[in-house]
Amino acid sequence: MPDTHSSAHPLPYWRLSSFYFFYFAVVGSLTPYWGVYLKSLGYSSKDVGIISAIIFTSRIIAPNFWGWLADKTQQRLRIIRQGSAISCVFFSGVLVSHHYPWLVIVISCYAFFWHAVLPQFEVITLTYLGSQYQRYSQIRLWGSIGFIVAVVGLGWLFHYFSILFLPIAMLSFLVLICLSSFSLGEITTPKRITNSTGFLKLVGQPAIICFLLASFLLQLSHGPYYTFYSLYLQENYGYTSIATGLLWALGVLAEVAIFLVMPKIMQRFNVRNLLLVSFLITTIRWCLIGYCANWLWVLLFAQLLHAFSFGVAHAASIEIVRTHFKGAHQGQGQALYSSFSFGAGGAVGALMSGLLWDQSASLTFLISSMSAFIAFVIAYFGLHLSKITSHLKEYKE
Repeated sequence: MPDTHSSAHPLPYWRLSSFYFFYFAVVGSLTPYWGVYLKSLGYSSKDVGIISAIIFTSRIIAPNFWGWLADKTQQRLRIIRQGSAISCVFFSGVLVSHHYPWLVIVISCYAFFWHAVLPQFEVITLTYLGSQYQRYSQIRLWGSIGFIVAVVGLGWLFHYFSILFLPIAMLSFLVLICLSSFSLGEITTPKRITNSTGFLKLVGQPAIICFLLASFLLQLSHGPYYTFYSLYLQENYGYTSIATGLLWALGVLAEVAIFLVMPKIMQRFNVRNLLLVSFLITTIRWCLIGYCANWLWVLLFAQLLHAFSFGVAHAASIEIVRTHFKGAHQGQGQALYSSFSFGAGGAVGALMSGLLWDQSASLTFLISSMSAFIAFVIAYFGLHLSKITSHLKEYKE
């Protein structure tokens, strides 16, 4: 796809897309196979849950710190470059030792700098898009393609070779992210005189609070899926690593398909209704995986629902953040959303699944389903975005 133009800046479509491709190739390596890798080292389900929760927990503090720093300095690309480079250095420590305390330290440091990257890159992408913001999903879908390439490729690799090669594969993708960030030029948004009081007033509005709580619960519900899904299929139902990788890929293919049509969908439906539908479908999805995984056709259908539980929900959430966090608060708004949802929600979900998994995998997925349904209830009664508009005059472009 050739470069087009936004209202103010040329759109480097392929350079932006390549970053998402390599970033989510790391996610496609980590999410499906990290638990399997830790299990191969002899760790218990509880240990797997705790180490996985560390990665999510860092997203509570790190994105907000880096978001504040980026808004203050307006040097987002520099933060992205340094964050990706330093995360490479720390993650390489996984190759040094497999001892539990060492892994905890290495993963904690890696995750702190790793989570400096994506929220600020989202701001850069939206800045380049300008008035074409609805094309965000057409760039973001390359992240989904990167995930698919990694999950299928590594699934095939681990069918023939040891899972112990996982850290090397991840480190290779981390290096490519760093190189990709240097292909872009710095871009800045107009700097505004703002204060923390204005930001806190915005965040303190009931609709924003409900949005953050619902996002938290949605990602909490993904905890067992992201932490144990591969182990669940392989240990409980005898799926091979290739079959597991293909099932992961099917879910992300559904995500890619929905991203391709999201601009049209968002023109036709409001973001509140899109979130509500996503929460309900996610509720159904976890029940299907938890109680009907012995039927392949049900698993295939459940993976197709990933288009809603992640694709539609994420695109709608990004639009809410873009619409209601303006000017110099944009980076902090994106970081706050990331820390509440993927950070706190993901951490609690991973820890919860680690503690419950050995007792009952089905019960763990049932709790996930209940979490998604509670998110629906909160959003239905509290997510009235029209009530925020009157408070946003000072943030208008």
